[in-house]
Amino acid sequence: MIRVGIFFGGPSREREISFAGGKTAFEHLSKKLFQPVPVFVDGFGRFILLKHGHMYAPEIRAFYPWAGISPSSRLYIESFPGLEKQDIPPEIGTLLEPSRFSDHFDFAFLAMHGPDCEDGGIQGLLEWYRIPYSGPGLLGSSIGIDKILQNKMLGTVTGQEKATDLVTFSEWQREESRAAVFESVKSGLGLPVVVKAPHQGSSIGVAIVKDDDPEAFRKGVDQCFFAASVSKQFWDSSGRQDKMTWAEAQADLESGVGYPLYIEETKIDSPGELVAELDRRFNDNSIPQVLLSADFEPVVLCEEFISGQEFSCGCIQLEDGTHVALPPTEVIKVDEVFDFNSKYKPGGTRKRIPVSTSLENNLKIQERVANAAAGLGMDVCVRIDGFLTQRGTVVLHDPNTVPGMSPSSLIFKQMAEIGLNITQSLTYLIRQSVRVRIRTAKDTVRLNSLLKVLDDAMEAQRQAERPVRSMVIDATDEAYARAKKWYAQQCAGEEVHAEVYLKRDNEKLVRLPVPLLFKDFVEDVTGALDRGIDPLIEDTRRKCREITARYAGDVDFEARPVPGEFGQDL
Repeated sequence: MIRVGIFFGGPSREREISFAGGKTAFEHLSKKLFQPVPVFVDGFGRFILLKHGHMYAPEIRAFYPWAGISPSSRLYIESFPGLEKQDIPPEIGTLLEPSRFSDHFDFAFLAMHGPDCEDGGIQGLLEWYRIPYSGPGLLGSSIGIDKILQNKMLGTVTGQEKATDLVTFSEWQREESRAAVFESVKSGLGLPVVVKAPHQGSSIGVAIVKDDDPEAFRKGVDQCFFAASVSKQFWDSSGRQDKMTWAEAQADLESGVGYPLYIEETKIDSPGELVAELDRRFNDNSIPQVLLSADFEPVVLCEEFISGQEFSCGCIQLEDGTHVALPPTEVIKVDEVFDFNSKYKPGGTRKRIPVSTSLENNLKIQERVANAAAGLGMDVCVRIDGFLTQRGTVVLHDPNTVPGMSPSSLIFKQMAEIGLNITQSLTYLIRQSVRVRIRTAKDTVRLNSLLKVLDDAMEAQRQAERPVRSMVIDATDEAYARAKKWYAQQCAGEEVHAEVYLKRDNEKLVRLPVPLLFKDFVEDVTGALDRGIDPLIEDTRRKCREITARYAGDVDFEARPVPGEFGQDL
């Protein structure tokens, strides 16, 4: 059995999204092939062999920093710099030095996002210590984290043109130049304009300025620099509790500046320190005070607003290394901005697979995505977002080399369309990553041995006989959600062959194939049953046939009605 170190957390703003991905790997890795070893990376960059029980916490701050340390559940470990040199309590886990990685795991599954985590930083560390890891290598990772470089490289690889502009922090700090900056951006890009933090993911640090409004532009740019301006008027009009509430809100990494932060050269680690410092400063003068994240963005990216159907498309590899795009998912936003909240909060978006357009346009999206992934050196798995304009032009942006991996993530929905459940998708990610690491000619003999161990275990599991276990559900969202969770648990255990049957209005049972167990709502399932299989889905399944066969076997995609009244024994 291969020991898999599941790396999650890290110092970036996306650490809670990373925790969700780590949980997915921990819970859904094949119990027959892999032994999960959770490796929590804290805000100081330390590696901790985490006690398994903490993997079921609702968020990182529920167990770290540990009990008795934080007066507020909203603070991360960085607000307590004195803890960096202290031992980790044994009830949390054990501190692990990188030189000892191989004592504890054979492979590193990377569920971390953002700077240091998907920019080649952790990838380079693992290569140094000869630990194979999931996802693209150093080149693809370094491109995948830098949106400014991405735009240039996408233009080189695909020939697309997208108007952009840059705002440097130094020029933005000059109050007298801000109006000129806004006028320059409007002149070059028009309105609306998209403002982005170049080194963030999960749609953190994204704003759309729709109107000719300098104040809206200022707020958007400040948000993407991870800076905030505080006026004396605001401060003096706030009560003590309001000040503390506001200061605690800065700890929210999705929307706040984040701790530690700076006011000029003064480092501030916690809300209490921030309130005291602002009290002192506004007692002496009335100059607005600028809060700046310790990891602020030195440059903000502005892009022209692309109007069209928004999509997200995963791309994986065949055995020979050929990139093949999965069915693109159309992202239908409830709000105008596809930001962190709309992406991760319930009800923020609706998804449709494939994009509601012609077969020709969907094939065009897939071709452009596959060419971009290959040209940018993004092996194993990558998700690339983009727009399909009314003229049928495909515009790509934001390649993501570590896609979000909660059970409802787009990459798993798209893998399901070719017949792979979450467990099988994770096995693909691990095995294909080992094959890609072999091509780097580092520790080749051991990696080939590791690949053989995995292939032999997979073959033994294919030959094992498994009884069928079924669940029959009513056509309600609650029952469907329970069935999806049950199905995923059965798949991870690999003791049985799980099947779900849906009771339809005509009182017939319908067997739900894998793709129909990855929708958001029951109405999505019934709609798909009524529409039948889209030609783009059929074409993609044909292209991915060898992947499906290796990781899922002989998949039955048919949604077969079961004769007879519902409620009969299956």
